[in-house]
Amino acid sequence: MLIPRHIGPKYGNRVTVKQIARYLNGPGNGTAKPRSRLAFAFDIDGVLLRGKNPLPAAKEALSILDGNNKLGLKIPFILLTNGGGVSEEERCRKLSSQLGVQIHPDQFIQSHTVLKSIVHNYVDVPVLVLGGQGDTLRRVAEGYGFRKAYTTLDILNWNPSIWPFHNLTQEERASVRPADFSKIQFGAIFVFHDPRNWALDTQIMCDVIQGIIGGSHETNHTRKPVDLVFCNPDLIWQSDFEAPRMGQGAFRVAFQAVFQSLTGSTYPYIQFGKPTEATYNFAEIMLKHRLQGVPKSSLYMVGDNPESDIAGANTAGWKSILVHTGVYDPHRGPPSHQPTHQAEDVAEAVRWALEQEFC
Repeated sequence: MLIPRHIGPKYGNRVTVKQIARYLNGPGNGTAKPRSRLAFAFDIDGVLLRGKNPLPAAKEALSILDGNNKLGLKIPFILLTNGGGVSEEERCRKLSSQLGVQIHPDQFIQSHTVLKSIVHNYVDVPVLVLGGQGDTLRRVAEGYGFRKAYTTLDILNWNPSIWPFHNLTQEERASVRPADFSKIQFGAIFVFHDPRNWALDTQIMCDVIQGIIGGSHETNHTRKPVDLVFCNPDLIWQSDFEAPRMGQGAFRVAFQAVFQSLTGSTYPYIQFGKPTEATYNFAEIMLKHRLQGVPKSSLYMVGDNPESDIAGANTAGWKSILVHTGVYDPHRGPPSHQPTHQAEDVAEAVRWALEQEFC
């Protein structure tokens, strides 16, 4: 039996399940159902999934958390990913099917979920939403509370000469929202998810920021700067391809290189997503009702990317476990950010964390 480290010295080696339950629940009825004093946050790609397929250890890890452990504890967890592109509800339905466990929206945070915390600043402000397929992310943005969300396809439909190298497909035309963008001044650009057409989106971003689209009636001195927000800093991520693929972070680098070549300087931006402090603070707020007294020192982040998962957890004061099933390859040298522990896969990571807390 796993024995909480704080019980051992007090009760010696004869520790009962009732005594462990009393420890886990605090003062009161020792026969109460044991309650976990630790919690997990899992990255998804490269930890639980590879592409569309669950990694072999994923279901074992989630089964352990569901109570199939020596203490019979149900251990709270959330999924904290830099992925996105669809609504939280839709992604949870898909994840539940893939992983074989019920994942609820209140335990799922993707890269753009944090925008819910700032939407009040942009409710009636025209904003440009980038990434994803068609107008999927416009609908996600509207679900968050953005009332005037537009896409680069809307702008291309308004004036095809803006980027003459892309002809809208029939499906894309069905998704656009007609508007006269000569009269719409954007207050912000939100890169929700990885853009599908880097060239089109880079051109329109540059035009909007410089006032070429929607700001020609104002001079540079009177025009209010356009806020630029990226939701995922990951340069690379792990798909089901054998080598990591470029992510939204690579798009940001490319955009800034073009913008600097045009104007002589890069453009200021706000960054969300792991490893930013804002995203980890948001995760802690969402976890509060699941933690039930779990101290920050007993929060475990399990991820495959040292630059996002491990760096963010370390800065937030969480424990961090780096797995070898995704972006990080131990054969290429030590990680750029040192985790609390390294594990071959997510099941090994969960078992190790339990041993630390209850041995």
